[in-house]
Amino acid sequence: MNFNQRVYEVLARVPRGKVTTYGDIARLLGAPRSARQVGWALHNNPQPIVNPCHRVVFKDGSLSPAFAFGGINMQAQLLQSEGVEVIEGKVDMKKYRWEV
Repeated sequence: MNFNQRVYEVLARVPRGKVTTYGDIARLLGAPRSARQVGWALHNNPQPIVNPCHRVVFKDGSLSPAFAFGGINMQAQLLQSEGVEVIEGKVDMKKYRWEV
């Protein structure tokens, strides 16, 4: 299984209504310095509905301005549809972060 496939496998475990970070996924994969590579895998996500990349945010809770499937507004809409509050382009990480 290649790196991207491993990213999608972890991402599939993030529950609706929760978010995680690029760094969290990298750490779960045993590659803590690979947050950018996680971002690249998400940018190339072949199945955005199956692999919910909208649930990945920056460590401070900021949404990605480069969200590959419709931009920051689409990411906010998708998160809000799952009950995640997005205020001024940010998610409250204490409230919504997926705890593994």
